[in-house]
Amino acid sequence: MQKLLTGKVALVTGGSRGLGAAVAQALADQGADVAISYVASAAKANAVVESLKAKGIRAFAIQSDQADMAAAKPLIDKVVAHFGKLDILVNNAAIAVQGKLVDDPSLDTVNLDRQWQINVLGAVATTRAAAPVLPEGGRIIFIGSLLGGHVPFAGAADYAGTKAAIAGYARGVARDLGGRNITVNVVQPGIMPTDMAAEVLGEGVPDAILDLHPIRRIATLEEVSATVCFLAGPNGGYITGSAIDVAGGLSI
Repeated sequence: MQKLLTGKVALVTGGSRGLGAAVAQALADQGADVAISYVASAAKANAVVESLKAKGIRAFAIQSDQADMAAAKPLIDKVVAHFGKLDILVNNAAIAVQGKLVDDPSLDTVNLDRQWQINVLGAVATTRAAAPVLPEGGRIIFIGSLLGGHVPFAGAADYAGTKAAIAGYARGVARDLGGRNITVNVVQPGIMPTDMAAEVLGEGVPDAILDLHPIRRIATLEEVSATVCFLAGPNGGYITGSAIDVAGGLSI
């Protein structure tokens, strides 16, 4: 198999579990050296790093809390100091606080505000820190959500708002960095088999939600990761400012 990302260095934020870990694996399969960030689970992050190294690439993990905007520049500096450069930024780290209506008296506003901090402001800070060091032809890929543009059920207003904000921000960054041939895109999954989805939905996906999908199943992590890899690679070089749904047609 031709490895289209050989010689590239990628950072996947929130790469110790779920989609972030799957994206890190997929990038490594394409030959990229990979850094991942994590907040608390050093053991999980180190296990991911060891599995990446087993593919014959360089990898390391950095503890960094995306809720702290001041942590963004040190994170990028550590990647560049370790690998000598950064070619691909995957803004994956996020949390999901869903399930209650905005008029619910028990609405957890503290965690909702933290969700905005992590999902939007943290991703913005990381992007600002990475933009000056990315080379000509670099890549920025945000992991958004189908809910950023289509909300088929109640209880997701704030989460949907964070992902809509990211989609708008990505379009602006694409315009700003286009002169350097840096592409900026958003991959918008629907429901995936992640811990985040399980926290919201519980065990399994309700039939009522599956019925909303023309392709009546949820996405696999591999399908979403493949889309990220395509955008990160040479064949994605003329796609920028786009939001690509990987959601089984849920939005149609």
